[in-house]
Amino acid sequence: MQQTSPGGFKARLRQLGRRQQWAFMAALCERLMPNYALYAQMTGQGDSAALRVVLDLVWEVLTVRDARIDFARQAEKLAELEPPGDDDSFGARRAVETVVALSTLLDALQGELPGAPLEVSRLSTSGVQAYVEMTEGAEEDDTEQAAARLNAHPLMDDERDFQEAALEAAEGELDREALKALRRLGRNDGVSNLGLSLES
Repeated sequence: MQQTSPGGFKARLRQLGRRQQWAFMAALCERLMPNYALYAQMTGQGDSAALRVVLDLVWEVLTVRDARIDFARQAEKLAELEPPGDDDSFGARRAVETVVALSTLLDALQGELPGAPLEVSRLSTSGVQAYVEMTEGAEEDDTEQAAARLNAHPLMDDERDFQEAALEAAEGELDREALKALRRLGRNDGVSNLGLSLES
């Protein structure tokens, strides 16, 4: 797969039209969903079905040009789905990332928010970084060693490849079939950016 420099990737994100931005973010949110679903399943907190409804409405707006959806109301519902503020567990933090990413997308749907795609991109990448540091980090690593370990990790490779593929798809003609393909890409057979799924 074609690799671009980080500067090139960010520049391309900035050049996306509004609908292209929404599609890119929706694909990344799809891939974050299993992290939230796992948290909800393991703790009994949150509601992954309600979160799914909100994201499905985003895809509806992308697919049906004249769809009328009250995203301010959806944003209110979304705020109620965040994990409790006093839960600082790893799973809760990843679930919060999912909610924040989707909330950023809803904000973008309600008005101009040029930095939104980069914010969602960073949220997804930072979750992978946290997971790699938790599972593979060595206490004796200095900053340079830690960065090298992170960059060489298969999950980070996968994250870069996925975001590149999602951006490439969003840059194209977003007809109904292209949106279906982008959604399938985001769903990633139910496997999240951390390599986790409800079946694993």
